[in-house]
Amino acid sequence: MLAPLWRGLSPIDSSADSNSVSCALPPRFEAVRTARRFTRSTLGQWDLGGLFDDVALVVSELVTNSMRYAIPADLIGTEYEPPVRLHLTRWASRLVCAVRDPSEVSPVTGEADAADECGRGLLLVESFSDAWGWHPLAGALHGKVVWALFRLPREHD
Repeated sequence: MLAPLWRGLSPIDSSADSNSVSCALPPRFEAVRTARRFTRSTLGQWDLGGLFDDVALVVSELVTNSMRYAIPADLIGTEYEPPVRLHLTRWASRLVCAVRDPSEVSPVTGEADAADECGRGLLLVESFSDAWGWHPLAGALHGKVVWALFRLPREHD
């Protein structure tokens, strides 16, 4: 699911330790708060609490975009399936935050000015992460994954 995000980065040893967790987020805007709490708890367990502010901002933007654009407005607040899902994966030198949603529409990209709300969140994602992107899901899964990558400080190598 995350293979496209490695383009342009040095390869990770396939025997390298990794940790991966995920949580389903119901189609309610309160899901952003849940995602932030999940992120805080996970980063604390991984001894990466110092990255929380930047990672939480990115997670908040990605989840908000999924809630705003990937779930039909009349289904917000219901038990719509499939839910949005937040994935956090950590290797020795990288952390990836990925949000899966049921929409196959690409995230809004391009130039956004200060008065244009659409696209501004992705500018924040680009500013606070080391790389970001998206790709459609394949096979039986429908939708897309929008991801952001953070290089970890040297002491985590």
